[in-house]
Amino acid sequence: MTRAHRRTGLTGCAALASALLLVSCSSGADKGKDTDHSPLPVPSRSASAGSTDEKRLTEQAQAALAAVHSGQLVESGAERVTDGIHTEPDLTKGKAYKIYVVCYGSGSARLTLKPASAGSTTTVPCDQSVVQQRITGQKPLRMDVDGAQGATGVIAWRIDAV
Repeated sequence: MTRAHRRTGLTGCAALASALLLVSCSSGADKGKDTDHSPLPVPSRSASAGSTDEKRLTEQAQAALAAVHSGQLVESGAERVTDGIHTEPDLTKGKAYKIYVVCYGSGSARLTLKPASAGSTTTVPCDQSVVQQRITGQKPLRMDVDGAQGATGVIAWRIDAV
C-alpha cells in the first residue's frame, strides 16, 4: 500500500468518525419535542442466552428419552418446566403403555395421571434422570407434569405402546 492510499484511508476513517460524533451529538437536540418516533427495544443478551440454553436443554432431554424408550411412539413433546405438560393422550383402553419423563434444569416436577387408577403420582427430579411408569390405557386419561415452585429448565416426555 502506498503512502497516498494509507493517507486516504485514514482520512476516510477520520471523516466517518466525525460524522458519527456529529450525529450522536445532534440526536439529543430534539429532546423535549413531540415526535411520533419511539425507540426500538434492544434485545437483551440474557434473553438470547436463555433461548440458546433452553434449546440445548431440550435437545439433551429428547436425546435421553430416545436412548431409553421401548415400543412404538404414541405421543411426545417438550415444554418449559414453568409451563408444564398438560395433555390428554388418545390411548386404547386396556392396552399397555410406558410413560417416560425427564427434566433437565433445577428443582423438580410432579407427574400426575387422572383418573388416579391410571398410575401413581411421581416426582420427577430435574437432574437428568428418566422417570418411567407403566400404565394401562384408559379413556379419558389426563397427564399433567407441573414444576415445583422455583423449578427451571425443560421437561421432555414420551408415551410408547408396549
